[in-house]
Amino acid sequence: MKILGGTSRASVLTLRKALTDAVSKQSANDAATFASELFTILTVLSSSVGLRRALTDNSRDKSAKADLISNLFGKNIKAEAQALLATAASLRWSSPAELADAVEQLAVEAQSAAAEKSNEQESLESELFDFARVLIANPDLRQGLNTSADSDEGKLALLDAVVKGKYASSTHTLLQKVVTLRRGRSIDATLVAYSHYVSTRNNRLIAHVKSAVAISDDQLKKLVAALSKQMGKEVHVNVEIDPKVLGGISIRYADDVIDGTIFNRLAEAGRALVS
Repeated sequence: MKILGGTSRASVLTLRKALTDAVSKQSANDAATFASELFTILTVLSSSVGLRRALTDNSRDKSAKADLISNLFGKNIKAEAQALLATAASLRWSSPAELADAVEQLAVEAQSAAAEKSNEQESLESELFDFARVLIANPDLRQGLNTSADSDEGKLALLDAVVKGKYASSTHTLLQKVVTLRRGRSIDATLVAYSHYVSTRNNRLIAHVKSAVAISDDQLKKLVAALSKQMGKEVHVNVEIDPKVLGGISIRYADDVIDGTIFNRLAEAGRALVS
């Protein structure tokens, strides 16, 4: 996943606070609309280098940027989403492209907030992981969703055939964006990025657990509690049954390399399953 420059990281923190303030006052439907409008903004930013440069030009007056945003989006985007983009344009960015990266994160986090308000947050995190496993198990599906020559309508129809009615509404909505708004990435990389933004929104880590056998609900609760205690923050656990795991469990966090010290802590957490 792309690492933002130092200047951009500071700006993203400011924007995430503004997003949290905005969605805290919204209903689930309003938050979903907010997310949809941010994705619309992202689509435009992704397609226009000139617009990204204009909005990140430090020599350009803030009011001129706000006028540009209003003229471009005023008829289709509500005031809150426009205001968030205007705030983004007033901040400093390491490169114009990173403005679009930030808006992407905000859009995903807004959709995550809508899921939370709809009591779909746990489903959203688990189903994004499940869909990643579906892609691995079905290379033809992955190829079909990755092929740039196929129309968005065709990709969405293919997606619907697999997940419609099986996943939560929030997950389905977000996967539609994964399929149609990859911004030059593979579907796998886009899915990883979105999953990361969802977990970031909830201020928790996502642990991928492989086990040779099924884990009971009681064992899972013990594992979550042990990992959360060891890592110092809430942990969401996705479990994959893998017969190749010879005894016990294996645990990893995102794509981070687990060093010896952390591995020992995770080993202790794994022992909680049999305590």
